[in-house]
Amino acid sequence: MAQNPRIYLDHAATTPLLPAVRHAMAGAMERWANPSSPHSEGRAARAALEDARARIKSALGWDGEVILTSGASEAIALALGGGEAIASAVEHDAVLAVAAPERLPVDSNGYVDPASICKPSRYAVQSVNNETGVIQSLEKIADAVRASGGTLFADCSQSAGKLPLPDADLIAISAHKLGGPPGIGALLTRNLGLLQPTGGQEQGYRRGTENLPAAIGFAVALEAGFGWLEKAERLRQRLDEAVIAGGGEVVAQESRRLPTIASYRMPGAAASSQLINFDMAGIAVSAGSACSSGTLKTSHVLGAMGWDSKSASEVIRVSFGPDTDEADVSLFIEIWQSIANRAKTA
Repeated sequence: MAQNPRIYLDHAATTPLLPAVRHAMAGAMERWANPSSPHSEGRAARAALEDARARIKSALGWDGEVILTSGASEAIALALGGGEAIASAVEHDAVLAVAAPERLPVDSNGYVDPASICKPSRYAVQSVNNETGVIQSLEKIADAVRASGGTLFADCSQSAGKLPLPDADLIAISAHKLGGPPGIGALLTRNLGLLQPTGGQEQGYRRGTENLPAAIGFAVALEAGFGWLEKAERLRQRLDEAVIAGGGEVVAQESRRLPTIASYRMPGAAASSQLINFDMAGIAVSAGSACSSGTLKTSHVLGAMGWDSKSASEVIRVSFGPDTDEADVSLFIEIWQSIANRAKTA
């Protein structure tokens, strides 16, 4: 008997390649020359790379520099590698790993208080939280950073293309979060003087042969647009209501959240158990960030928001993509209720 197709609700971890991206990259594979080579083939590859860069800038509405990287993590390291940046307490692990020990606290809704920014420094505040979907008020934060004489780095891995870019000095973006290929991202800046040159490629700010097919795929993914976000908003609202009706809890329910990401607590059911049950039912979800969901440690994001370890250990993340539909959400709700009912009687 044929099995029902699996339902993928972990797009915040990575989104499958868009068909147009796959097609464009297949064609780009014919341009195999090194863009840094001086011969005719190399010059043709360089022209194609710069065209892709210009298309990325245009799609983002960005008029500054675009340094192509191997992903957002490398862009973060380039921007914050000095280890002196003050990061918010809910940043991605890739940011916390290269920032100073000092943290900007958040409230129970996941927001950074701009009043906590009071000295000249490089600050790292994300645009959208990868676990909760909370959208930071980067306009107010940028004003506070500038008033303090500092500079602002914004991790826009989850929001690039979906929300306007913030008025930050440095911005990290990632292709595979928006239907582009894994293995490519970018660091955006209007002031290269904020970075430490390392020699090599990308105007001397990174080393390694440029990935031309991936750059072209990145551009195509951004150009595809996000006209499906209104649908995602409706689906997320329906899911929020169903979880609450089923005795669950919506993380940061009162906060402004990106329509594609939500986290839910199921009282009495460990996240690890939920993931197994959903996976057996053919639904892929996650617990927190994909970079840390394989561990048993409590989410630092939920901890920073004031959640106790037991409650935090009962939270899973659901994230939508362009193909997520009503039927997917209906089945998730059905399985959610089944697991929740078993947890109540256990």
